[in-house]
Amino acid sequence: MPKSDLRIDILGTSFSITADEDPVYLGTLLNRYRQVIENTKKITGMEDPLKLSIIAGFLLCDDLQKLSDRNPRVRDALEAEQLTQELISRLDRALTLTIIPS
Repeated sequence: MPKSDLRIDILGTSFSITADEDPVYLGTLLNRYRQVIENTKKITGMEDPLKLSIIAGFLLCDDLQKLSDRNPRVRDALEAEQLTQELISRLDRALTLTIIPS
């Protein structure tokens, strides 16, 4: 799949990311995150962007955990992703240690 660029402008911060995902899907994720931020503002009354983003991330993790608790396939996929990330980190460290400058 070709890489897609997404411009993120949220909580007073703007930047672009590149991902191996469909642009429509990325836009859907960004809209969902904006909704979570807005709901978090309404619930907490907070305005601080850093605190809002942390609480919103925490709430999204809570949603994901509850989903994985109800669905073993989601839990298995999350565990597989975590193992894959750990393996990639180990490989990165090992490659960094074994590279000898010429």
